[in-house]
Amino acid sequence: MIKKLIQHIRDTHLTNRFFWAWGGVVLFFLISFAFNWFFPVAQAALVMLIVLSLTDGGILYARKPRFQLRRKVPRVLSLGDESKVVLHIRNRNNQVFFTTLIDELPEQLQIRDFNKRLRLNPGEEKEVKYSLVPEERGSFIFGKAQLFVESRIGLLQRQIPYPLDKEVPVYPSIIQMKRFELLTSNQLLQQQGVKRLRRIGHSYEFEQIKNYVRGDDYRSINWKATGRRSKLMVNQYEDERSQQVYCLIDKSRVMRMPFGGLSLMDHAINTSLVVSNLVLKKHDKSGLITFSDKLGTAIKADRKARQLERILQALYREKDQPVEANYELLYQVSRKIINGRSLILLFTNFESTFAMERVLPILRRINRFHLLVVVFFENTEIVKFTEEPAQNLEKVYTQTIARTFLAEKQMMVNTLQQYGIQAVLTPPEELSLNTVNKYLELKSRGLI
Repeated sequence: MIKKLIQHIRDTHLTNRFFWAWGGVVLFFLISFAFNWFFPVAQAALVMLIVLSLTDGGILYARKPRFQLRRKVPRVLSLGDESKVVLHIRNRNNQVFFTTLIDELPEQLQIRDFNKRLRLNPGEEKEVKYSLVPEERGSFIFGKAQLFVESRIGLLQRQIPYPLDKEVPVYPSIIQMKRFELLTSNQLLQQQGVKRLRRIGHSYEFEQIKNYVRGDDYRSINWKATGRRSKLMVNQYEDERSQQVYCLIDKSRVMRMPFGGLSLMDHAINTSLVVSNLVLKKHDKSGLITFSDKLGTAIKADRKARQLERILQALYREKDQPVEANYELLYQVSRKIINGRSLILLFTNFESTFAMERVLPILRRINRFHLLVVVFFENTEIVKFTEEPAQNLEKVYTQTIARTFLAEKQMMVNTLQQYGIQAVLTPPEELSLNTVNKYLELKSRGLI
């Protein structure tokens, strides 16, 4: 009994209305010092307040509180994508209650002031919805939900904890992966920026003969079938299959820079998942290699049923490193692990021409054996800065330096292309789109 009483005391909180009411009673007593006739009024107010406080406590603690609270969280959260969380609360009591709902969100979100004020009629059920955008991979732990209940009197609050603890993993963006999978298989491609490219040549496997439709290559017309059917028939070809595509992710310090809430490495990880899924859907083989000063993950290109899951789990565990990348190691790994000519998508970042020229000889050696695509990033913050109007001479100077920096990035692209290395310079938020376009382009041109 004593333990129960102590627990009730711990669960009881005083509201602002309680303090205002007691402040008013104290004021009444102060006034009664000047006006004796006011003293009985102050006494009556004190007695009334004590009775209301006891009544309020009796309402809150007379019986076990009958509230239902459930939290609905996605089984898996996607890195950088908005996710919905829904809290269902139901008042099973036979009177009105006012509640304040506090949800303990994962510490990675750094949200410490989440609360919702609700009025619940008898038998009423309400939903509380909110969105969250995870900006790092790993395990997100949702803690308890706390319900602070008040009666109509509103002098006291009763705290009711609900053990809704749940651990939810944040994986690379599965939502983005599904979206690009859908776009590359329907007619929304060009509307969303994914390009359909004309095939060059016929280095493709024959699939079937079909009726001619507008847009088909007239060079594919099958004249014998056309003569037999008395209408135009064309040969349909499918892309060559079982080609190897590797995503290589630089995990060194140059990939730690944040853009749009995510680091460059996280952008590269999301894109690697998108590309790997698309490669497997096109019946090619997908592989993954990560590196910094030492080798990280190394998954050989394959198209087995569980290959995408292996890549997803590996990307989920990756962490950036505050070190310089070892490109000599990358060359040795590419010679040892990657068998046969492959498409290599290297996600890295060069902040200066010197940094790019330092590793250029190694990139050229890799490109001799494979089709290398260097994907690096445009600094969108500098781009925005150069587009702002210059208000004074100092800003003119700084914008000139910024434009020189952007021009230097474009020179890196030109230098790589001069040596036969494919290059993609892209804003971080358009990384997946531009990389998918590059893969489709190279495949349509038969360069892989």
